[in-house]
Amino acid sequence: MPGDRRWPGVAVAVAVAAVATPIGLALPVLGAPVAAIVLGVLLSGRLGRRQALRPGLAFSASTVLQLAVVVLGTQMSLGEVASVGLSSLPVMLGTLAICLTTAALLARWLRVESDLAVLVGVGTAVCGASAIAAVSPVVRARGHAVAYALSTIFLFNVVAVLLLPPVGHLLGLSQDQFALLAGTAVNDTSSVVAAGSTYGHEAGTQAVVVKLVRTLSIIPIVLVLGAVVRRRDRRGGAGVGADGVGAAGRVPRVPWFFVGFLVLAGVSSVVSIPDDARTALAHLSVFLITVALAAIGLSTDVAGLRRAGWRPLAMGFVLWLVVTVSSLGLVLLVS
Repeated sequence: MPGDRRWPGVAVAVAVAAVATPIGLALPVLGAPVAAIVLGVLLSGRLGRRQALRPGLAFSASTVLQLAVVVLGTQMSLGEVASVGLSSLPVMLGTLAICLTTAALLARWLRVESDLAVLVGVGTAVCGASAIAAVSPVVRARGHAVAYALSTIFLFNVVAVLLLPPVGHLLGLSQDQFALLAGTAVNDTSSVVAAGSTYGHEAGTQAVVVKLVRTLSIIPIVLVLGAVVRRRDRRGGAGVGADGVGAAGRVPRVPWFFVGFLVLAGVSSVVSIPDDARTALAHLSVFLITVALAAIGLSTDVAGLRRAGWRPLAMGFVLWLVVTVSSLGLVLLVS
């Protein structure tokens, strides 16, 4: 449970989520999570800078979201998790290859500095802020590059959450198809869950599985980047960290909430959860997601987005567009 320092921020995030919930019920195409992040961004200038709220907002944006993912495990069996994960591989691998190739070409054309280009490319291709956090020590990215990359990725996460559900309805995508689209075309887990749950309960649950499978691809990417850095260091005479991956670079571990999700999916496979309890847990997960998205919105540094400059933003926009279009095309092709 959060300590006393966290309660003020948690309380504000819950309050925003409570306001966003009826808005989401009245406007189901928008959904409560999207309403929460929009309200949060609108209030960020007044509330987000208050030091007393920051510990609670950080807790809500990370741990509360992870708990929501764990609770979603009660909505699927392990067989369904395996089926969704395997069926997503063609779309996931296709979008990864297309995005990383496009990122390499765009970085040269737009003359974006190398470490920033790697962070934006991997963040868009894999899992947003988590990928940036895993890769930045491996490539020894400078602080400003990490900040710019995070700002760029966050901006287009918000755009994806706002635009993809209406596009999905316009194209008549099924719950399964939209789950594939959200899980492969949206970056951070929070945004994937928000877009999927806005489209429908089934889409939200399946999109989490697709996203978690996609997140695992960061492990081979980190290993490859570590090898590139070692080769560069040997040529330049720089030392390599004792871990063999580069200074401070380590292979990321499987997230605890991924394990929790699988454990509850395993329980759901062998224990018959009553329908009323399953429905209540589904509503709980959506509300926790809404709280997390409210906290993310409240924590948004709008000025930081403006400071990022046009080159990384242009690169992020093109990559987001390429990933979205390629993901949609592959979804329609394989499903």
